[in-house]
Amino acid sequence: MTTSKSEAKIGRTIEVRLEGLTLRVADVRRSIEFYGNKLGFTVEIDKAPQFAMIRAGGPTGGTIGLLVHDSSDPLGSNSTTPRQRAGIHVELTTDHLDALYERLKGRGVVFFEPPHEEPWERSMRLHDPDGYTIEFAEGRRGHRGVT
Repeated sequence: MTTSKSEAKIGRTIEVRLEGLTLRVADVRRSIEFYGNKLGFTVEIDKAPQFAMIRAGGPTGGTIGLLVHDSSDPLGSNSTTPRQRAGIHVELTTDHLDALYERLKGRGVVFFEPPHEEPWERSMRLHDPDGYTIEFAEGRRGHRGVT
């Protein structure tokens, strides 16, 4: 019996990458304005009013899909509460937290937590127009040496 290369990988670590995530939003154009103009991310796909794709971190960074609520589905995304949306936590990193804070504040971004120290990281948090929590942390997540 022969073993294929893919079968031979079973039992070894196979690298998996997170390319992005998608958020359900009330107004795709409003979200493009926020993520593109206020946060400064690249708008890669603009199919408003139904969908947009934002890229954070340059050409090799991850994506945030912005998909309009499906109001035809009574149990769908439109039924999430503000508290549930705030519990969805998009985590981003930078090597220059304080400079980013000043830049974003200058663009009118409102933070509910300015840069501050936690035992595990230095971070700041805000809500997007739909109430999702956006966090920026300094340095690579999980690489601060705190266990």
